[in-house]
Amino acid sequence: MEHILEVKHVEKYYGNRGNLTKAIDDISFNVEKGEYLGIMGVSGSGKTTLLNCISTIDKVTSGNIIIGNKDITKIKCKNLSKFRRRELGFIFQDFNLLDTLTAYENIALSLSISKIKYEEIEKRINEVAGKLGIDNILNKYPYELSGGQKQRVAAARAIVTKPSLILADEPTGALDSKSARMLLESIETLNEKMNATILMVTHDAFTASYCNRILFIKDGKIFNEIIKGGDTRKEFFGRIIEVVTLLGGDNNNVI
Repeated sequence: MEHILEVKHVEKYYGNRGNLTKAIDDISFNVEKGEYLGIMGVSGSGKTTLLNCISTIDKVTSGNIIIGNKDITKIKCKNLSKFRRRELGFIFQDFNLLDTLTAYENIALSLSISKIKYEEIEKRINEVAGKLGIDNILNKYPYELSGGQKQRVAAARAIVTKPSLILADEPTGALDSKSARMLLESIETLNEKMNATILMVTHDAFTASYCNRILFIKDGKIFNEIIKGGDTRKEFFGRIIEVVTLLGGDNNNVI
């Protein structure tokens, strides 16, 4: 199997010598090409810090993170934005769409910045939009779209650059249950039909049940891991709840 992401003995400290906080404590794991991995944990467990390090927003204190054979812990700051644009796709909780651009233009923006030819941009957008069911709203502006439609546009923007890895940070947090389900089905489509490799951080067990594998983080360490395998999503959801119960703490932060 091809490793898209390798996290090796990563640690992250905040503060100074007199008041050090270890947010990530020697975490190691791999993500294979085409995998859909979820990361769960209660508030303060370190899951968001881990995502920030993988997304190059934050720097690790020690250890290595390798994405597509490139060790991002060794990339110079001036080259990080180019790396993010080429290798990473992002699905945010609050959409991050530009109100002055149409859905088509929002999806096309990163391709235009990378100086992709117009014909190739049009081809990619039409392909992705068709698979996500948004080909009929491409000429609309964000204010004309529902929450679910905005998230599908955001999903299209994340995959259209053909990134090595898509990162989703609480993608359903701002959505109602119907829109959340529609988005999760769209992300599932990216994974199953376009072989997108996805890493999603979530506190929500229902959202996590769409993943193929889940890592549970507690006190900055990997507490448990479960794989969906042949389970139905309902069965997998039940197994997630069992681990959440073992995690302890405030279950409302995880469910």
